[in-house]
Amino acid sequence: MSHAAAFRALHHGRVPDDPLVLPGPWDAASARVCVEAGFPALATPSAGVAASLGYEDGQTPADEMFAAVARIVRAVDVPVSADVEDGYGLAPKELVERLLEVGVVGCNLEDSTDGGLKDPAEHAEWLAGVREEAGDRLFLNARIDTFIRGVDDPGAAIERAAAYVAAGADCVYPIAAPTALLPLLRSGIQGPVNVFARPGQGPAPAELGGLGATRITFGPGLQRHVEQSVREAAAGLAGRPVK
Repeated sequence: MSHAAAFRALHHGRVPDDPLVLPGPWDAASARVCVEAGFPALATPSAGVAASLGYEDGQTPADEMFAAVARIVRAVDVPVSADVEDGYGLAPKELVERLLEVGVVGCNLEDSTDGGLKDPAEHAEWLAGVREEAGDRLFLNARIDTFIRGVDDPGAAIERAAAYVAAGADCVYPIAAPTALLPLLRSGIQGPVNVFARPGQGPAPAELGGLGATRITFGPGLQRHVEQSVREAAAGLAGRPVK
């Protein structure tokens, strides 16, 4: 079985209290640590990678993001999905070519850009183009940004999810959806649902699975946790208080 097929299979046939948990490595070393811990697949976070490269979230040049992801893929022997933000303005054909070139089996694609939501019909059409170019070689995780862009109505997220699934998305990701809304979202969405969690905070993965999560990702949570640990260690070495 190819890595792409194996990754797709991980999203199906899961019981409610056993969602797929995908940690977010930001470089080769952290990727190896995650694999050593026993995770069957990885999902890179754009914000974590950006921080490791010295950029603010959303400001990483496409070439540098793809190069960073390629280093992660080369370092491990498990499937890797990449967060490539809003696709960097690339046409579907070029985006798919670049993703396959670096060796990932899936990608995270956002439906907002420059701080604003994209038109859902136009975004769905673009996703359909990505699906057509990728065939079954990439697992498409369509992020829905309504909740982080000030649209609290779950109906808006469900409508976007339907459009993206119809366009060929394998999974939808209503990022930052309130936990209390997960059962409602689950009932209104076909196919796998990605839920955002924070390492060591909030409901455990099994509980989120029971509320409707098919898979769980953490964004830059692990990277920020490690950064804080380094900050504290460095302050101790310097004999200064932690900022």
